[in-house]
Amino acid sequence: MASAEVWQTLLAPGFAPGDQGDGTWLTALPDGRGLRQPIRVLPGTTDRGIASLIVTQASFSVLDALLDALADRVRGLDAEVIVGLPTLGLPVAEGLARRLGHARYVALGTSRKFWYDARLCEPLRSITSPDTDKRLWIDPRTVAWCGGRRVLLVDDVVSTGASMGAALRLMQRVGIRPVGLACCMAQGHAGRDVRQTLAPDAAFAYAIETPLLELDGGTWIPRRAEG
Repeated sequence: MASAEVWQTLLAPGFAPGDQGDGTWLTALPDGRGLRQPIRVLPGTTDRGIASLIVTQASFSVLDALLDALADRVRGLDAEVIVGLPTLGLPVAEGLARRLGHARYVALGTSRKFWYDARLCEPLRSITSPDTDKRLWIDPRTVAWCGGRRVLLVDDVVSTGASMGAALRLMQRVGIRPVGLACCMAQGHAGRDVRQTLAPDAAFAYAIETPLLELDGGTWIPRRAEG
């Protein structure tokens, strides 16, 4: 399948999830519809991969379906403030905030504005940018907006949990204890790994879930337990 065709349409229910033999992985949404995702081979390997989701390249109909499913799963948290992680978590946070009836959302950033406090940042790494060193910042002017309120952290994809971990540490710096984390896609062991960093009563919600992948006889399959 041409790369331009992935993330653009949803398949009707009744398909078989998994490797489609054309470099794509087919994932089920909560309502049974399917989403084709390109399989990306991880750097430094030939037989380890992930099913990729780039929300800024998805059609509006696909993004709407993911956001609608995610909103259904977090509505009961009664979040008062939505905090989005850069970069691809920001359109997710905006769309989710609108669906939950919020007037605005708070955007974290990876660049420091001159009025930022040097103490209000955390190192940031991700599985898709392994060689890039960044810092996660919060604008001091938005801290008061979040303080004492029910905060929900939002990203596009949670895989290793490194980005969410940085966001959680940043929230701790300003005395915020999020009621939960939310993302369009949870990848691999994300649910297990992220929950270990959350407070016992905090939630972890996602619209779709994909496994880490390994190549087996020319076919991509969910990665088997190692060690």
